[in-house]
Formats: sequence, C-alpha cells, structure tokens
Amino acid sequence: MEINILLVDDESIDLEWLRRRVVSNKAMQQQNVRTAVSGFEALELMEQHPVDLILSDIRMPIMTGMAFARKAKEINPQVHIVFISGHQDFSYAKEAIQLNASGYLLKPVEDRELHDMLDQMCSKIEEERKQRSSLSETLSLVHQELLLRWFKEPTPGQVEDHLHRFLAPILENGATVAIIEVDDLAWKIHLTTEEERRLLIASISLFIREFVNAKNLGTLITSYDDHFVLLTTIPEEHIKAMLEQLIEAFYKQFAYSITIGTGKYTSEVNKLHDSYRQAQAALSIKWVFGKNRLIQDASEWSPKQAMALNLEKTVDRMLQAMLEYDLTAIDDCLLELFNGDQPLTQKSDIYDLIIRITSKLHADLQQMNEHLYEILKWESHQPFILFQFETVHDILSWLRRRFFELSELLYLKKQRQKRKLIDEITRFVEQRLDQKITLNEVASHFDFTPNYLGQLFKAETNTLFTDFLIDLRMKRVCELLKDPTRKVYEIAELAGYKNIVYFNRQFKLSTGMSPGEYRKQHKI
Repeated sequence: MEINILLVDDESIDLEWLRRRVVSNKAMQQQNVRTAVSGFEALELMEQHPVDLILSDIRMPIMTGMAFARKAKEINPQVHIVFISGHQDFSYAKEAIQLNASGYLLKPVEDRELHDMLDQMCSKIEEERKQRSSLSETLSLVHQELLLRWFKEPTPGQVEDHLHRFLAPILENGATVAIIEVDDLAWKIHLTTEEERRLLIASISLFIREFVNAKNLGTLITSYDDHFVLLTTIPEEHIKAMLEQLIEAFYKQFAYSITIGTGKYTSEVNKLHDSYRQAQAALSIKWVFGKNRLIQDASEWSPKQAMALNLEKTVDRMLQAMLEYDLTAIDDCLLELFNGDQPLTQKSDIYDLIIRITSKLHADLQQMNEHLYEILKWESHQPFILFQFETVHDILSWLRRRFFELSELLYLKKQRQKRKLIDEITRFVEQRLDQKITLNEVASHFDFTPNYLGQLFKAETNTLFTDFLIDLRMKRVCELLKDPTRKVYEIAELAGYKNIVYFNRQFKLSTGMSPGEYRKQHKI
C-alpha cells in the first residue's frame, strides 16, 4: 500500500540528510517521499499531491512548524504530523499535543528511533485506510436507501439494528450531515437532451465522490433530486474549511456552483437525524444567504408564518405605484410597512418582513408574466447584503433604491409594450385604409374595449384615434396624387372614401387646398 510522505526543513543539508535516512528504511523504498524547504512550499505540495505523513522541523523562519501544521490540518484533517526539534525547543511539545501531533522526535534523531516511528506510522495509516475502506464497503445500496428513508422520515422511529451497527463506528468520534446541492441545475439543463443531462450528472457525481475520497471526508450518498448527502467524520473544527474547499474546487471545474447546508456535529445515532434536518433547513434558506457557499446550522433562523393583516394591501398599492412610476407612493408604502403599529426591533423581524414583501411582489409579478429577480438581474447573493447592514435605516435605504429601480424598469417596459401596441395598430390600420375602419373594430381586433383603447391611444400619441385615422388617409392620398395617371375619385376610393364630396371637403380641411390645387402646386 502506497504511503505519501512529506519532509519539511528550512535547512537544505538537514533536509537531504533526513530524506536519505527515510528512504533507507526498507518499508519506505516503495513509498512517495517529497521534500519542502519551507511551510509555504509544503502547503503548495499538499494542494497538488496527496500526503499521508509529514515530518517537519518545528523551528522555521516566517512560518513556524506549528503554523504550518495548523494550515496543513485545514487542507487535510486526516494527515499525520511528526515534529522534529532540538532540546531547546521542547517547550513546543505541549502545543504539538494540542494539535494532535502523531509524534515528536528530538535531535539528534537515532536511526532506530526514526525507523521505528516510520514503521509505526505506516502501520497506523494502513490500518486507518482499511477501516475506511471497510466502512465504505459496508454501506451497500441497501444501506444507502435505508439511511435516506430514515433521514426523510418526519418523526423517525427506532433505528433498525443493522443500520445502528453500521452507524455506530462512524459516530464513534462524532459526525455531521452535509447536503450538497448543485445551484440552478434544474433550469440550466432544461433545454439539454436526456443523454447530455445524464452525462453531466455523472461527471458531477464523480467529481464530488473523488474529492470526498481524496480528502477522506466521509461517506457520500447520492440522494433524490440530484442532491448528495455527505456523512462526514472529519474533526468538527475542520469541517468548514474542507467543505469550502469542495465548493471552490467544484466552481473551478464546472460552469455551475454548489451550495452546502450542514447540521450539528453529534456522536449519537438519534441526533444524526436532527443533523440531517438542520442541514435541510440550512439549504432551504439559500436564496437569502446566497449560493456557491456553505450554510451552517439554520436552527436560529425561523421566519414567522403569520402575515401582517395590512401587508397584502400595502404591497398591492406599492406594486400599482411601481407600475405608474410613482416614487413618492412607493416610499410611502415602504415606510408604512416598516413603521407599522408594532415597530420591528429585532433583525430577524426585519429580514422576515423583507422576505414576505419580496415573495408577494414576486408572486404578483408572475401573474403579470413578469419575474422580479430577472427584471432586477438579482443574483441570489444580493439579499445577503441585507445581513451586512447594522441599522433599519440602512436596510430601508437599500430596499428603496432597489424598488425605485424596479419601478423604472417596469415603467420603461410598459412604455415599450405600449409603443409596440401603437405600432401594431398603425400597421393594422394602414393595411385597411381602403376599407371602412372604426375604433370599435380596431379595439375588437386587439381585445380591448373601445374606451380603453381610445384613452391609451390619446395618452401615447397625444392624438385622438379619429384624427390619427384621417391623418393616415390624407398621407395616403398625397402619395397617390403623385401618380398623374390616377383619377381623383379612384384615389378617394383607395383611401377609404366612398363619397367624393366628403373626400374633397376632408382633403381641403387637412391641406388647405383641393386635390387639383395640390397637384398643380406640386407640378404633377
């Protein structure tokens, strides 16, 4: 079994001497032995290669052996560290014990002592690998299914004996549940083929599984809805750093990000179910905290379910004000929501209120085929900004700016839609100028009432529909009059006039001259 060893010493001569003595051990001749002349170089090697055992000098410049060891444990909590120092540095021994160092050798190190320590550490590492391998093999597909079913039970009963036997060794030193979710996966793969989706999920699963195995994070189970449940047994103090490493590594590898929710650390089987529920709760508030991040223990985050009696009416008024681009009314509604009969003194109340406001706005806009977060181009991390503010005033100012922006965007979009409608009406009328056209007919075609369409037309063009129609007809007549081969009565019919007398009167009212005079003036 191959074991990866890293030797660290800032003295090149001492480092080479140590390397030769290590590889001279028969048990080490088939192992990977790397060297580094500083803690920084050693950490870089650990990022690039697996390391099972570190032998490090305790006294090094800039980054001491102790500082290096702490960072090494963050990269790989399972790594074993043996310190080497002189008698004058033995005061570090106590700190080394606190770091859970696996050994401590005093200079000058005798060959026998070094080789005994290496034999002992290699045996220990091999035994740990066998235990992890055994645990992994024990978790068959049946166990995975049983464990997931137990996790998903709202009120779990007694753990079955064979499941209890499986969990007992995992929980011996403590464990926690982490749930891994690929962000935005559902809508991003909506247009992909089934085969493309299958290959993507397989590559994602393989990457996460290989990372978990390489870092010895624990047991990974593929759950439903493309989630992953990680039962991690690494020391509690290293969980955050390791899971954040996974998030960062995943983001570099794929065009996606992942969010991880975790529960509390426990060594009791029954509380493991609580840890799963806590991880679920943490993941459920991703939209508030943001994606591509680790969310730990959401037990204290519990938004109230009861909605203020006047909230719906106030938000309805605020949405109407947004559609009309009435910034004063929007501000009045916000102040009314935040300064109600019961002042909001707790941050949790403020965040709860914001969630309810934005949720209702989002739901109302969806009824209008609009999308709150798409209009504002809000990434899911945006609401997390709210948690950085220290006063209600700061939060209200930020929210006011966002809602003013939303109002402007909605208003501009509404104006563009109205302009598009006017253009469509214009084209519709132009194509039928030779026919009798009324406001009622046009309104019916576009599914509006004549009264509403008339008001909309006047508001958008500052012209009555009848005047607009006459203007279009007269423009058509002027174009047709340029053709000297056409008779005036023919032109009148092509412009929708059946009565030549009425046509002549209308043309003179519009241009100040008769059709004949118009041709004469323009030398037609």
